[in-house]
Amino acid sequence: MQLTTTVLSIFLCQTCNVIVQGASPFSQVQQPLAFQSFFQRPKGQSAPVNRGAIDLENQLLSALENQGAEDRLSNSDQISSLVTQLEESGQSIPRPAIAPEVYGRWRLMQTTNADTASPIQRKAVDTSKFPIYQDIVVDEDKLIVSQVVKFSDANELKVDALASTADYPLEELSDRTGTGKIMGLNILGVSLIGEEAKPDPNNPDSRINFVFDEGNFEFGEFKVPYPVPFRFPLFRDAVKGWIDITYLSNRVRISRGNKGTTFVLVKEAVETSTD
Repeated sequence: MQLTTTVLSIFLCQTCNVIVQGASPFSQVQQPLAFQSFFQRPKGQSAPVNRGAIDLENQLLSALENQGAEDRLSNSDQISSLVTQLEESGQSIPRPAIAPEVYGRWRLMQTTNADTASPIQRKAVDTSKFPIYQDIVVDEDKLIVSQVVKFSDANELKVDALASTADYPLEELSDRTGTGKIMGLNILGVSLIGEEAKPDPNNPDSRINFVFDEGNFEFGEFKVPYPVPFRFPLFRDAVKGWIDITYLSNRVRISRGNKGTTFVLVKEAVETSTD
């Protein structure tokens, strides 16, 4: 049952990343150095990190570590205050949705338990049994945002979304028109639409739009299709979403999703070969 709940959350949660069980998630947090990605180099130009925010980041990461991975949905006043201070610091990397620092693998440290999230999403994000990653990568000049649930080293669920930014526009991706409610009930989560869904004009190039497109269970080299018809026209609007990046550095990303949830993520360190 817990496995099913976690798997279903991928369809509902656009930016879900959970801590790797076992080791402290903070032991591998990337330090504020230039990100050396093994992915294709994106188009955006890198900007230097303003080191005035590093102290706030350190306080936030320390508070999250003290909170513990088992309390992922606890919205403490201290963490909320630090998130707000970073968002309002003016020290984020500019144009974050197209900055080179946004690309790579991220994982979730904290998320608000928004009333607009679906019940399944709230339950799934609350568990730390399975690590959930988000990859933002460029593949053959297409921007892909992937959600990866790691059941073990060899077994995972990967759900890919086609994404769109100013650097990688996706013409077919139109604005979402429906809230997602079914007969007035919050079953799949409730999305902002219309004027409420407009991007912040004071934070240009901060939004990544996406539409879920394909998913597979991968057991080694064996694949089983994920049983959600993402490409079925009836569901196409319901699987659209976006993330607004309200703060970005080389190691911390704060994002707000189309369902009103706030996410605090950290960049996974990249292992480079010495060969």
